[in-house]
Amino acid sequence: MINVLLVEDDIDLATTIVDYLDIEDISCDHASNGVMGLNLIENNQYQMIILDINMPKMDGLTLCKKLREQGKNTPVLMLTARDSLDNKLEGFAAGSDDYLVKPFAMKELVARVQVLAKRKSGEVKRLAFANLTLNLTAHTATVAAHSLKLSPITFKLLEVLVREQQKPVTRQVIMQAIWGDDQPDSNSLKVHIHHLRKQLEQAHCQAVLETIPSVGFALKLKNETQA
Repeated sequence: MINVLLVEDDIDLATTIVDYLDIEDISCDHASNGVMGLNLIENNQYQMIILDINMPKMDGLTLCKKLREQGKNTPVLMLTARDSLDNKLEGFAAGSDDYLVKPFAMKELVARVQVLAKRKSGEVKRLAFANLTLNLTAHTATVAAHSLKLSPITFKLLEVLVREQQKPVTRQVIMQAIWGDDQPDSNSLKVHIHHLRKQLEQAHCQAVLETIPSVGFALKLKNETQA
C-alpha cells in the first residue's frame, strides 16, 4: 500500500482527499499546517507528500525547502489555487516535483500520487549525517570545514550510505548503484571502502564506516559504535 502525507489546512478538502485515496488503497495521514506536517515527516516514512502552498504557521514552499535542505528525497506534489507560470516556477524552485492547480479531478490526483510514489525526488541538493555534508550538485563532501578527497565512485559510495542513514546496505545494492550492470570484481569495492574509511577517520568524522558481516556496510554514529 502507498503511504502518503497530505498537508492541507482546508479540512473539507483534506477529508475528501483522504477518503478518496483510501478507496484507491492509498494510506494518507493528514496535517493541517506546515509545522504539524514537518513533525509527521520527521517521525514517519512516506512514499510521497502532498503540500498545499497557503497554510498557517509554515507555508508549503517553506516546508518543501526545509525538506530539501535536510536531504529528504521524498517526492512532493504541490496543491495551490495559483496557476500562473511564476507561481509554478516558485514551487519547483522550492524543490517540488509536481504541481496541481485547484480545483482538480481526484482521478488526476491519484494518477500523480501513484507515479511520484514510485520514485525518489531528484530535487535534493544536500545530504547530511553527523558532521558530514554532501553537496550533490558540486559532488563534494565535507566534514565540518574539511573537504574529503574522493573520486566520483567513492563519492557515489558515500552518497548511497548516507541516504540510508545508518541502515546496512548490501554489497550487491552498492555495486548496482555505482556501476549498474557493468560491474567489476569485488576487489574494486574493497579499495573504495578502504579509501572512504581512511578519509572519514583522517577528517575526524563523527560517522564511522562499519562492515556488517555477511551483509554489507553501514555508516554509524561513532558514539553508538563505541557504546
